[in-house]
Amino acid sequence: MGTPALLLFLVIVLAAKSDCRGHHEVPSLWQNPLRFSADSAFKIALFADLHYGENAWTDWGPAQDDNSDRVMSAVLDMEIPDFVIYLGDVITANNLPIANATLYWDRALSSSRSRGIPWSTVFGNHDDAPFEWPSEWFSATGIPQVICPCANISFSDGEVDDAVLSDCNFKGTTRVKLISAEMNNNRLSYSISGPKNLWPSVSNYVLQVSSSKDPKLPAVFLYFLDSGGGSYPEVVSNAQAEWFLRQSQKINPDASIPEIIFWHIPSTAYKKVAPMPIFGIHKPCVGSINKERVAPQEAEWGIMDIFVDRPSIKAVFAGHNHGLDWCCPYKNLWLCFARHTGYGGYGDWPRGSRILSMTEQPLSIESWIRMEDGTKHSHVILSS
Repeated sequence: MGTPALLLFLVIVLAAKSDCRGHHEVPSLWQNPLRFSADSAFKIALFADLHYGENAWTDWGPAQDDNSDRVMSAVLDMEIPDFVIYLGDVITANNLPIANATLYWDRALSSSRSRGIPWSTVFGNHDDAPFEWPSEWFSATGIPQVICPCANISFSDGEVDDAVLSDCNFKGTTRVKLISAEMNNNRLSYSISGPKNLWPSVSNYVLQVSSSKDPKLPAVFLYFLDSGGGSYPEVVSNAQAEWFLRQSQKINPDASIPEIIFWHIPSTAYKKVAPMPIFGIHKPCVGSINKERVAPQEAEWGIMDIFVDRPSIKAVFAGHNHGLDWCCPYKNLWLCFARHTGYGGYGDWPRGSRILSMTEQPLSIESWIRMEDGTKHSHVILSS
C-alpha cells in the first residue's frame, strides 16, 4: 500500500462515520492529491457491476450482497491497492423502491473505507434506474418492509410522523443525491459532482496522480465520464466531449502527461475491435472470457475521435458487459473491460477485479485480473 493509503488508514475511524449530516469539501486537482510513492507502483482496483440491492425483498438478494462483500474484501487483501474505482452499476436502483439507495451505495463502499483506501465512483445505467414494480409485491404476501433513508424506522413500525417520512417516496434516488451523499459522508471519497452544464450527466471529473517528487507535479491524469443510462439515454454527449477537450488542453496542453479514461458503458469503438464470441480471445487482445457481444453506448458523439487524436491517452476502461474481460488495442490506445465483481446482475462467471498498476520512472502502465479465489491472469502491458 502506498504512503497516502497508509496515512489515511490512521484516520479510518473518522472516515467510517457516515450519517445524514457529514460534510467534506470537494477535492481539487492539487488538494490532497493522489500520489506515487518513491519506491513502489501506484495500484488501482476496479470494481465493476456490483449491483447492490438487487431483489432486495428476497432471500437471494441480500445473500448476493454478502457475496459481493466477500469478493471485494478478498481482492483488497490480496492486492492492497492505493486506490479503488467503482466503475458503475454500484446498485440496482430499479429494485430499490424508495429513496434509500444511498444505504446500499454506502455499503458498497464499506470494504474500501474500512481498510482506509481512498476511492472514486462513476455512474452506470442501473444506479438511478426507475423503480420496476415486482409482481410478487401484489401477491398474498403483500408489500414487504422497506427502510426509510436517514431514519431508524420502517413502514412496519406503525404510525410515523409525516415529517419523518418526507423523504420516503417511490421515485428512487437521483445521481446528484447519490454522489452528494457519498462526498459529504466520506473523507476517503475522491468523487466529484461534475459541471452542472453537463447534467443530467453527473460523474464527469478528473483526478491527478502526482509525482513522488512534488505533489503539484502531475504524473498521470484519471478522467471519469458519465456514460448515461438509467434516468436518461446511454450516451456520452457532444457537450461532454467538448468539456473533456477543454479540460485536457488546459491542464495537459502538450499532451505530455499520460491520461486514462474510466466510464461504465463501452463506446461503439469497442465493437470494432471485439473478438468474435465463438472464436475466443487471441493476440493482440488479452483476456479470459468473451461470452457475449459488446453492448455499447447508443450513439457516438465524437469522444472517441478526440481520444484517438490525443497521444497522451493510453487506455479506456469500461464495465457493463459482465461476460467480457478483454483488452484490445484500438489505434494508438487500448480499450479494456473490467471484470464483473458483484454477485448481483446477470451471468454466473467467476467474479474478480481488474487491477491497474502504474510506475512513475520509467513510466509503465500494466493490468491484470485478480479473481476472488486468488488466481491472477490476463496480464497486459498498456504503456511502457
